[in-house]
Amino acid sequence: MVTRSAQDQGQDQDQLFAALANATRREVLRLLRDQGPQPVQVLADHFAMRRPSLSEHLKVLRDAGLVSEERRGRQRIYRLEAAPLAEVQDWLHPYERFWREKLKGLGDLLDRMPDDEA
Repeated sequence: MVTRSAQDQGQDQDQLFAALANATRREVLRLLRDQGPQPVQVLADHFAMRRPSLSEHLKVLRDAGLVSEERRGRQRIYRLEAAPLAEVQDWLHPYERFWREKLKGLGDLLDRMPDDEA
C-alpha cells in the first residue's frame, strides 16, 4: 500500500482551495452540479469570456480533481467530481463547531439578560 506524505496531502489541499478561490470556477461547479455533465461550449455560453480562457479554468478544476473530462467525438464533456469537496468539509468542520459554540454562548448570554421594558 502506498501512503502519501503529509506534504503531498497539503499540496493537494492547496490546489483544491486555489481552484475554489475563483468565482468563475465556482460557477462552473454550480452549473455542473445543477445541470449535469455539459460540453465546453454549453459551459462557455454562460460566461463573457473566450473559450480558451474558460478552458484554462477547466484545466485548474481538472487538476484539482473537481471535474472530469470525457471526449465524445470532437466534444469534451465535463462532469462534476464532488469527492474532493469532502476534504473541504472535513477541514471546515472544526470551524463550524467553533462558531456553534460561540453562538450558543451568545444565546445563553442573551437569555440571561433582562428584557427591556418599552
